[in-house]
Amino acid sequence: MARPDKAASVAELADQFRSSNAAVLTEYRGLTVAQLKTLRRSLGENATYAVVKNTLTKIAANEAGISTLDDQFTGPTAVAFVTGDPVESAKSLRDFAKDNPNLIIKGGVLDGKALSADEIKKLADLESREVLLAKLAGAFKAKQSQAAALFQAPLSKFVRTAEALRAKVEEQGGAGTPAPAEAAE
Repeated sequence: MARPDKAASVAELADQFRSSNAAVLTEYRGLTVAQLKTLRRSLGENATYAVVKNTLTKIAANEAGISTLDDQFTGPTAVAFVTGDPVESAKSLRDFAKDNPNLIIKGGVLDGKALSADEIKKLADLESREVLLAKLAGAFKAKQSQAAALFQAPLSKFVRTAEALRAKVEEQGGAGTPAPAEAAE
């Protein structure tokens, strides 16, 4: 029979798995409390970092419909639950792991899809969502400018041709065109 406190912990962890965009499993062996506090601060407001019990977290992940992480619940495990931009959190974890080699990224899940440690590092190499959206908007704007220039080209070519023809006729002194009638004196 499950104890009520463990059942509550499993329910809370399952809710965190369901409500987050991503979850990253790490091994924190050898990190001090001060280093863990620094890591939590570096993750920002869009992620929470929790040291968890493997058996309870495995049960919670399975209840949330995530069974691909079962083999990663070994050793001391902590989970970063990401509710915001997963790229920013992956960058924070990668940068912290560079400075503190005791933090090992085991793997994770992004929108229900399992990620290996290498895939999380690749995710960290991506640009932020805002930068990618700005690049996309710039590409759309460039395509619209190209389309406007394309539609405007025949009209401007006609105007340039008509102007060149007018200049040529003027240069020839108007030969071949009727002279304006002068008023009789």
